Amino acid sequence: MTTQRNNQSKILASVVVPTYKEVANIRPLVTRLVNKLENSPFGTINRNNIEIIFVDDNSKDGSKERAQELKDEGYPVVFIERTTERGLSSAVLRGFNDAKGDLLLCMDADLQHPPEKAPELLEALVKNKDADFVLGTRYGEGVEIDPNWPMHRVIISKVARSLSRPLTPLSDPMSGFFGLRKSTLEQGKKINPIGFKIALELYVKCGCKNSTEVPFSFGVREAGESKLSGKVIVKYIEQLVELYSYTYGQAFIPAVLITVIFFGIFVLMILYRLFQ
Repeated sequence: MTTQRNNQSKILASVVVPTYKEVANIRPLVTRLVNKLENSPFGTINRNNIEIIFVDDNSKDGSKERAQELKDEGYPVVFIERTTERGLSSAVLRGFNDAKGDLLLCMDADLQHPPEKAPELLEALVKNKDADFVLGTRYGEGVEIDPNWPMHRVIISKVARSLSRPLTPLSDPMSGFFGLRKSTLEQGKKINPIGFKIALELYVKCGCKNSTEVPFSFGVREAGESKLSGKVIVKYIEQLVELYSYTYGQAFIPAVLITVIFFGIFVLMILYRLFQ
């Protein structure tokens, strides 16, 4: 039996999970994350000072009811249902803006981001007071890619990562497993809620300078459907162009960079067409 939450505890950390038709993953995500907190060697973040916020784009698949079941059982769950808005990045921003915690973490609902790693990312911000951004990276030392992960997805990820390299020193800016401080978010300027890779968007637009990284092994989706599509790839390229303009100024983007971006579009679309 799960003990009831202490409502008097101050929320220190908020975990935001954007969802669309992910009902099968909600319970394992919450229970695995909370179980790790209850057995965590860190101690700073615990089940009484964390909230897990699901921002759902009107799935109508039982996600709302599943979240309520968990809340009734004493789990620190918040469910935000959006009926007029759509999109991953805007969902993350909605969750961050509604969050009560000083530490903000984003993770996917598909369990490819191990829930057991979430406390470690948050503790990385707690321990490193100078860090304004924490990234869960698939390219850290000792990390192995799941052998069941499709090779074309690995290649697409690496090409997309290379295209963003001039914008950030992060080893894995394509990762959706990341965190930052609320104060860092509040420094953001012209944040685009349409872009697909919100971690890259926030790192650039919030002026992050000091980051820390936590390696994790990226698994295969356990339930639900992948959101990768040709449209997503095009949106990512559009986001890159906008971020380069923001960072370097539209008049100063070298012609060679534009060439590289369009070459990247070509490669990504060919890969997607071949392996979809």
